Amino acid sequence: MKITLRQLEVFTAVATHGQVTRAAQVISMTQAAASMALADLEQQLGISLFDRVGRQLLLNDTGRLLLMRARDVLDQVHDIEAIAHGQDSIFDLHLGASVTIGNHLLPGLVANLKHHFPNGQIQISRYNTEQVVAQLLAFRIDMGFIEGPIEDDRFRRFPWKQDQLIFFAAPQHALVGRLLTTADLSAADWIVREHGSGTRQVLDQACLSCGVRPRIVLELEQPEAIRQCVKAGLGIGCLSELELEDAFRAGSLVPLSVPFLDMRRNLDVVIHRHKFISRGIAAILGECGIIPGDQVS
Repeated sequence: MKITLRQLEVFTAVATHGQVTRAAQVISMTQAAASMALADLEQQLGISLFDRVGRQLLLNDTGRLLLMRARDVLDQVHDIEAIAHGQDSIFDLHLGASVTIGNHLLPGLVANLKHHFPNGQIQISRYNTEQVVAQLLAFRIDMGFIEGPIEDDRFRRFPWKQDQLIFFAAPQHALVGRLLTTADLSAADWIVREHGSGTRQVLDQACLSCGVRPRIVLELEQPEAIRQCVKAGLGIGCLSELELEDAFRAGSLVPLSVPFLDMRRNLDVVIHRHKFISRGIAAILGECGIIPGDQVS
């Protein structure tokens, strides 16, 4: 059996884009050549890697198992080529980040990376924490930055930063200036993040721990939408302090005092356990102050 790097490149491109035509364009091949390379790979392996649904090619179970290994092989080859050409700072990585991290922490991180590694290419997609985990499992992203706790031995989790969730309201809200009780929180209207977000997960756990039953009137995916609704007097909210600094400074929103709830949380970097730590991934971990041995799970 002689599997070629070109076949693996076609396979990973088709897995990413879901069709041969788009994959061929991305890797600068004709559609016919890409189709032939994929067919040859499947023939050599003696198995089908995709389910054919109309013009779409969807990875089957076997394809998903092979995808991570194919990408690791290609990552290692790219590292070899970069070192051989004296270009050890070349990489092309796709990061997935939960909304707060993507909005407030990754821009500075990427700016520092581009300063130290000007040839490195980084794409960032914003999801909630649950979606980041799903993207990692499907190998659609190389690294994840999440706000919620995760206990899954399929991942390597690296502690990065700490964050604090804060309850807040419009300045004219009746709860402003008071030391709140569980009864106050249970009686208030809440505007919160959606299920699947790290913020919602921490909030739900905190409420459960103290017996608060929130009266949720709106669930929204974007922190800006929550801020605007709270500012309009529709209820109280709970978001990361990173999302509220400017509004507190401007006085358009104010923090609420809830001393009986511990709303601290960890922000972590997560990588699939079978993901090869390429030079690009190592560079990002280094920029975060992380070494691979720092993992906690």
